[in-house]
Amino acid sequence: MPHELIRKYGESRLPRYTSYPTAPRFAPGIAAGTYGDWLSRIPAREAVSLYLHIPFCRSMCWYCGCHTSITQKDQPILDYLDVLKREIRLVGKAAGKTLRVGQIHFGGGTPTIMKPEEFLDLSAFLQRELDVTPTAGIAVEIDPRTLSRSMIGALGQSGVTRASLGVQSFDPTVQKAINRIQTVEQTANAVSGLRGAGIESINFDLIYGLPHQTVESCVATARTAIAMRPDRFAVFGYAHIPSFKKHQRLIDENALPDAATRHAQAEAIADTLSSAGYRRIGLDHFALPDDELSLAAENGRLHRNFQGYTTDACTTLIGLGASAIGRTADGYVQNEVAIGQYAQRIASGKLATAKGYRMTAEDRLRATVIERLMCDFRADLPALCAAHGFEPDQLLNGNAMFENILEDGIADIADGVVSVRRDCRFVIRAVAASFDAYLDQSTRTHSKAA
Repeated sequence: MPHELIRKYGESRLPRYTSYPTAPRFAPGIAAGTYGDWLSRIPAREAVSLYLHIPFCRSMCWYCGCHTSITQKDQPILDYLDVLKREIRLVGKAAGKTLRVGQIHFGGGTPTIMKPEEFLDLSAFLQRELDVTPTAGIAVEIDPRTLSRSMIGALGQSGVTRASLGVQSFDPTVQKAINRIQTVEQTANAVSGLRGAGIESINFDLIYGLPHQTVESCVATARTAIAMRPDRFAVFGYAHIPSFKKHQRLIDENALPDAATRHAQAEAIADTLSSAGYRRIGLDHFALPDDELSLAAENGRLHRNFQGYTTDACTTLIGLGASAIGRTADGYVQNEVAIGQYAQRIASGKLATAKGYRMTAEDRLRATVIERLMCDFRADLPALCAAHGFEPDQLLNGNAMFENILEDGIADIADGVVSVRRDCRFVIRAVAASFDAYLDQSTRTHSKAA
């Protein structure tokens, strides 16, 4: 069965469903004024999440799909941080209240490209301008190659609770092919330093499907990483979209594995992590049994957002910085992608919203169904439809893609409850896609389904 599904679905380009509708549906019709209205409707004491995008790196990793710029100078970073602070004030003004913050995520790019004093200053600014709760989770993405001891100290002093380290692969051949040379020692020193600073929750990012990567090298990387005992792993398939990210053209396409090999790599990593005591969470995350992500998965409280699988249940996610995406109860917004245009919008005293999407009632239903499938591999359609004021027929009638899913034995439906077979979960994105009303209208290339 898996080999047949790989042949049929493995090369399909499908969304990762970190949102619904997905980003290609965002359009310029959502203006700064509309977003301001949405912010003003956030309930006064409702906790929100913040995502702060730091779009700078010292060098370009050729596999990267993020919005980032390469700089060897510090002044562009300092200028950007000043604009970011102005945006935070503009968001607060539009909301008309002091926003209560339950989660903060620093992403990039490389957030730790900031100097320690700059990170401390930005953290203190957030504390002054916003009502950051004492129990707020604060996560930061880290490049171990450039992490200094002084920066580790600043992270600990700022109350960071979780660090996510980019690893990808420890295979020197693969590292050379993706322009990211990172030693095991650099990674281990980062982990040791972070834990010494009181940051106990550590996540590693691994990637399969990279050039020259083999099943054996994937397993070797996983075993080396396990020895450092991070609390979580996020294991992503490389998305080769050189038409969208031009620097990916530097990767030799002939060295990329086919769908069957990608699947074998993903399952080999999964088996290695599972054998070491990590629990598989959703499609591509793994966590130790006592980690809050594992507990959320057990209790049906797992969620999915732009950072992947999460325990964050906040309705509102405020994206800050160039290209940052936010979400409110009303819909999605994305800031100007180009740093210069983003800065100009903020300098004019306006929110940097470039495009977005206003959710419909049916969108909310489909978003919930897709999230439950992605998180639980199961969706109770009658219950979910009733909660949103719809009948299951709205989702099932004329749904040829879902009928194919059932015919292929990927999922079953009984009394309206959709359940994905355990050995077919690797194509969960195809199941989720069968409930995506806009999939065939997207013009943007997505990553491979397997």
